[in-house]
Amino acid sequence: MGRPLQLVCQLLAYTTLAFTAALESCPGYSASNVQQTSQTLTADLSLAGEACNVFGEDISDLKLLVEYQTGINTSRIIACTLIDYRADTRLHVKIYDAAQQVFQIPEHFLTLPSGADGTSDSSSLIFTYAASPFSFAVQRADTKETLFNTSAANLVFESQYIRLRTSLPQDPYIYGLGEDSDPFRRPTQNYSRTFWNVGDSFLPAGSNLYGIHPIYVEMRDGQAHGVFLANSDGMDIKINSTETEGQYLEYNALGGIFDLYFLAGPTPSDVSQQYAGIVGLPAEVAYWTYGFHQCKYGWPDVYFLAEVVQNYSDAGIPLEVLWTDIDYMDRRRTWTLDPDRFPLPKMQELVDYLHERNMSYIVMVDPPVALNDTKSYDNALQKDVLLKRANGTVFVATMWPGATSWVDWLHPNAQDFWDSEVMSFFSEDTGLDVDGIWIDMNDPANFCPWPCDDPVGYAATHGQPPPPPDLRTTWPELPGFPADFQPNTTNAAVKREVSGNMTGYPGRNLLYPQYQINNTDGNLTANTIWPDLVHYGGYAHYDIHNLFAQGMITATRSSLLDPAGSGNSTGHWTGDNASLWDHYRISIRQNMEFASIFQIPTVGADVCGFNLATTETLCARWAVLGAWYPFYRNHADISAPNQEFYLWPLVTEAAKKAIKTRMQLIDYFYTQLHYQTLDGIPRTILPLMYVYPSDANTLDNELQFFFGPSLLVSPVTEENVTTVEFYLPKDIFYDFFTGEKVTGQGAMVTRNDVDYTDIPVHIRGGSIIPMRVDGANNTKLLRELDFELLIAPDLNGNAEGRLYLDDGESIKPTAISEINFTYSGGSLTVNGTFDFQTSSKIASITVLGKTGGYGGARLGSSSTQDRPLTEGFTVSV
Repeated sequence: MGRPLQLVCQLLAYTTLAFTAALESCPGYSASNVQQTSQTLTADLSLAGEACNVFGEDISDLKLLVEYQTGINTSRIIACTLIDYRADTRLHVKIYDAAQQVFQIPEHFLTLPSGADGTSDSSSLIFTYAASPFSFAVQRADTKETLFNTSAANLVFESQYIRLRTSLPQDPYIYGLGEDSDPFRRPTQNYSRTFWNVGDSFLPAGSNLYGIHPIYVEMRDGQAHGVFLANSDGMDIKINSTETEGQYLEYNALGGIFDLYFLAGPTPSDVSQQYAGIVGLPAEVAYWTYGFHQCKYGWPDVYFLAEVVQNYSDAGIPLEVLWTDIDYMDRRRTWTLDPDRFPLPKMQELVDYLHERNMSYIVMVDPPVALNDTKSYDNALQKDVLLKRANGTVFVATMWPGATSWVDWLHPNAQDFWDSEVMSFFSEDTGLDVDGIWIDMNDPANFCPWPCDDPVGYAATHGQPPPPPDLRTTWPELPGFPADFQPNTTNAAVKREVSGNMTGYPGRNLLYPQYQINNTDGNLTANTIWPDLVHYGGYAHYDIHNLFAQGMITATRSSLLDPAGSGNSTGHWTGDNASLWDHYRISIRQNMEFASIFQIPTVGADVCGFNLATTETLCARWAVLGAWYPFYRNHADISAPNQEFYLWPLVTEAAKKAIKTRMQLIDYFYTQLHYQTLDGIPRTILPLMYVYPSDANTLDNELQFFFGPSLLVSPVTEENVTTVEFYLPKDIFYDFFTGEKVTGQGAMVTRNDVDYTDIPVHIRGGSIIPMRVDGANNTKLLRELDFELLIAPDLNGNAEGRLYLDDGESIKPTAISEINFTYSGGSLTVNGTFDFQTSSKIASITVLGKTGGYGGARLGSSSTQDRPLTEGFTVSV
């Protein structure tokens, strides 16, 4: 076996070398007809020599557009004064074909900022260029430092391949370019990040995963800048360093254009905020979503769901939201209920039971429309919303329910179709009155391999495994459920199975392009729908693939808003991980990436792991860590043993302790999220470098994070140990649980005897933390409790914080309170707006670092206040 493999490897090496040599011969482009103003620069780019046509047809005539843009308008509190400001921090550089046939992202998916509202004189960034061969550079205006320089390799712009390379400093600090399970700081040698959405389990290393986010942040000497490429085509982004070529980052895409946005920073938070000015601000979510969620693929019936709820109650673990995977569906068809295992009347009783106890319910929805679901399929056909082949016939392949088709989210009738399905199935009166929808499998996944000539026959011979039988012979009592809800042993078990249209360059090989991206699943047809399918408007799925999930997200959110009218929005869970310590660690950096860089702050990983069998100690540690994720859900696969927290004494104790702390801090976190949705400044889950950008020791730290801007979380990250070594920057900190004052030395600190139910957390000096007093087991009751204020003074004895209050549900609440806390000279001042009427008061105030005690736990000076949150005041503490 060794020799054939060796020959294959040699052939691949020769092929790579041949392509590399051919690309080096590409002539690049020459700039002419340059027109420049203080706000814009335009030019014609013409092929500078004989076409090389390596991976497609060289496009001879291109256009260059450069725009100086202001970026996001924002405000900040500086020296306790709210200051509005504008800064020309964004530079837009667009290289596209003169005929405008090449695909550009439709506004349906993303409306990109265009036009010039800044000037070259006021910009933080400078654009320069060389005419022939054309290259360009982006520099900082103040220091003249070059941030992006394409002169190292000629621009290649072909019908099915585009390449652009920028030189970098040696061993750069690059972050972003996700979604993946790779190190938080990107490797700088022989590294390739592929963008082609796939839904692979176990989070394989070095692999493309569920989504793409082509934004990177680079840190240099305490300053940050960012680069966003608005291109949805499949691509490889390579970071490498060679003796001849130096250090570089290179874009290699299967099509589309170079639509680049350069973000000046200069802090990483500034870069993320400027990125939000392009892709949009994150959406706010309802207050109740920050409670604890439980799901499991493989729960056999509605009675088992009730048993899970009862078991959590008996264990004293507050369960806020119950989820159901595809088990509830009739033969796994979306918009159906299994009549034997999940009959509608019983499901309605379950949901009513949850709502009466201030709990919520969420179910999964998959994108395919099953051919054997006549009601939905006929509706889709009538509205003509299904994806088609090039010959105009409806595309059919397979997914969970068998033979299926997929919605074309670009079709003008798609929203109407989706609305009708959502509102019919989730009707409050005649369907399931759910509180949210979990959308999945929208990579989009397809189980029938190419060419799938007989999807119906394939589905019949490759049927999905049947739902799990309920093997119990006895059932627990379910107090609180109706008497007729109790299961019957005879039926509880399973009973049955522009000048151009910018839609894409003509004549392309959409199935097998010559340039092959490093897709972990193989060619572009693997495990997904075909790239040569045609979306409404003439767009090929080849270009739209990475936007399909966004189409479903947009349609689902719109469908929910009209009937629900509450704070429904889209968050993200980081996919089908495994019950492995490495995946426990990976979840930390994934949360940081999504919340801070990608502007998706409602994010979390499957706690205790989705695949494989967890252990009591891993699940205990993860139950504690997960309580510091924005989205906190325990979830496992059908092939994995049950892992509900109540199944182990240690995990039960850990979960109860962790959820108690989380509940007390929900308002603190809800406040941080609210303000991130207003101005895009990351405030939820923060890497240490976002808080201490000038501290070089934070740049490689991927195992600690800030929960909000004030709480530093340092989890135990190794198996079977009770010791953790973590970094404390040069600053004043206070132990969150004891109040002990700790002076950070910019060095590692060792904490011993960290119990499996504990996690080290420190308050950053200068912070005021509003916390609910202890005593609620759901968020409805939590909102009725009073607050305690933890004041953690900085070196000068000062601290500040804030609290945002609204009804917790409305997208546009009619009354809000925005309360500012300022501590200085031993006095606390509370001011702001107090329009939201609440009976909650400030029950106590604790100043950490002073002598005395607080409740036998926190060290500090405390005073009981009972001050209402309906007006401002100043008090000595």
